[in-house]
Order: sequence, then structure tokens, then C-alpha cells
Amino acid sequence: MNDEHDLTLLGFLAFLDPPKPTAGEAIATLHSNSVDVKILTGDSDLVTVNICHQVGITEPCVLLGPAIEKMSDDDLAGAVEDTVVFARLSPHHKERIIRALQSRGHVVGFLGDGINDAPALRTADVGISVDSAVDIAKESSDIILLENSLLVLKDGVIEGRKVFGNVIKYIKMAASSNFGNMFSVVGASAFLPFLPMLPLQILTNNLLYDLSQTTIPTDTVDEEWLTKPRKWELGNLRRFIVIIGPISSVFDYMTFFIMLVVFKCWNNPALFHSGWFVESLFTQTLIVHVIRTNKIPFIQSLASKPLLISSVAVVATGALMTVIGPIARILGFVTLPPLYWLLLLGMLLIYVVLTQLVKTWFIRRFGDV
Repeated sequence: MNDEHDLTLLGFLAFLDPPKPTAGEAIATLHSNSVDVKILTGDSDLVTVNICHQVGITEPCVLLGPAIEKMSDDDLAGAVEDTVVFARLSPHHKERIIRALQSRGHVVGFLGDGINDAPALRTADVGISVDSAVDIAKESSDIILLENSLLVLKDGVIEGRKVFGNVIKYIKMAASSNFGNMFSVVGASAFLPFLPMLPLQILTNNLLYDLSQTTIPTDTVDEEWLTKPRKWELGNLRRFIVIIGPISSVFDYMTFFIMLVVFKCWNNPALFHSGWFVESLFTQTLIVHVIRTNKIPFIQSLASKPLLISSVAVVATGALMTVIGPIARILGFVTLPPLYWLLLLGMLLIYVVLTQLVKTWFIRRFGDV
């Protein structure tokens, strides 16, 4: 051009956008927790690979947008597993990559802050943005990070796994207990001349047991359980309930035998009700601590303090209900003989050992639930 001559160079204008100081550590910790990290960007592959080296991603496999444009969805699904860096992408390319990963059975989180990231943020299972992102990116996200540190991503993953682990604990405990109680009530009703437990006593038992489980969200989760992502394994969960649940019925029938044969309760339903109420509450509450971990309870893995306190408080309350006059009269309880408590202690020890053995066999045979 005519005006581009006799020019004097005054300098260069450069833009600097270095990676966050926590990026390398965040990527390393995510990898150590079985979370794969992939880079999706519209930038040049040369710039992207250089940034990857700065944050600890060495020799990444690269796939470019023009190549993706020529690939079918099946071809792309096969390529996304081993590819780490996707560069020179359009917004549509990012969305296709997210869908390809999902088609391979992956749960995908996507972190982005630009206009071009909006389609991928919407498509991802978890869209993540930052408070300084453009409005469309924040509106398309499920989570907005307020801290200027990528380490919160790792913290979020671990906390999510803890929540999921405690949810699984509750389902296993509640379903196993209810499944076993069903057999006990049906069986006892078949041969007893009276109700095995009065309606008010059943409601009280369930209320106390449920109160003991309200502290499960505070419970710790074994480190081994947190090392990899978990999915709902409904088949394994159903199998666990069917195998573990009836164990409690065995000890319920042992209690029936003791109350009827040792303490002659055929004509003393109040004593029978008191004995089964206490045994049922003690075993249900105690088994929480066996099921909550794959390790040996109380020795290799200890529950959180709130869960321990609530468990002790609930069983103590249940025992006191049979000896405190006004409450016992309202609920229809009577004082249990000293021999009963000795027999109950023996049954509880056997119950814990048997359940632990069956649980260990189940994990070896079918894997974690």
C-alpha cells in the first residue's frame, strides 16, 4: 500500500495469558483421583501444546478441528479416548467432543468462560464457569467458581464422592434392615398367639433408628473408596440387600426362641415385646457401623463422632424406655431380666462377626457396592 513506506518500528504489542499458578497441581491431583483432563480450545495447536508443557501435560496427543470436521460421530467417539488436546475448535466441535465422550460412558465436566464455550457447557453433565466469565457462559453453567484456584475442582470431586458414598451407605442400611424385618414380622405372626410388636412400638423403633441415621452425612468415607469414580450398581446393590438383609432375621428368631423358651413369654406378650424391641433396635443400629465400611468396623475404620454419639444415644434411649415407668406403661414395655442383657450381648457379638464375614465374602465375590 502507498502509505506503508518509510515507517519506523516503535515496538511490538504482545498479549500475555499465562496458566493459573494452581493449574499444574490441580491437573496432577485430578489424575491421581482417576479424573482424566482434556484440553478443548479454539487456539493454535502450537500455542496449546506449549501451555500443556507448562502445566505438566507432556507429549499430548493432538486432534485439530479441521480433522474433526471430516470425522463421523463414531470415528470421533473412537478418537476421543486417547486424544488429550483438541485445538482449533469451533463451538460445534466442542459440543461434538462432549457428546462423543458421553457416548463412551464417561461423565463429563466442562470448564469454560467464553462465548464459544456455551454449547459445550450446556451439553456437559456438569458445566463449570468462573465469576469473571461472560454472561452467556455463566448462564449455561451448573457451577460457578468464586475462588481463584483450580484446586477447588479436586475438592469438589472428592466431596461429591463422599456424598455419594454416604448415600449408598444409607440405602444399604435401610433396605437391608427393612428386608430382614419383613421376614421376622411375617414369620413371628405365623406362630405367635399375639402381635410380635405393637404398632406404637414399631413406630417408636423406626423413629429411634431413623434418628440414629440422621448423622450419616457427617460420616467419613474410606480413602480407598474415594480413589476412583463410582456409579449406581443396582444389580450389586440388590444382591447385597438380599444376602445381608436376612442375617438380621436369624437373630430375630434367636430372640423369639429366647423369649419364648427361656423366659416363658407365651402368656406374657409385654415381656416378649420388650425383648424384641430392644434386640431389634440394638442390632439395626449396630449393623450401621458394619455396613458403612469395607474394612473391619471399630478397628480399621471408625465412624464420625456425630454418628457414634447418635448410635449410643439411640440404643441407650431404647433400653431406658423399658425401665422408666411412665414411658414403659405408655408403650407397653416391662423391665427385662438381667439374664436377657447377657444373652443380648452374646448375640450382638455373634451378629457383628457373622455380618462382617458375609460382607467380606460378598466384596471378594461381587466387588464393592
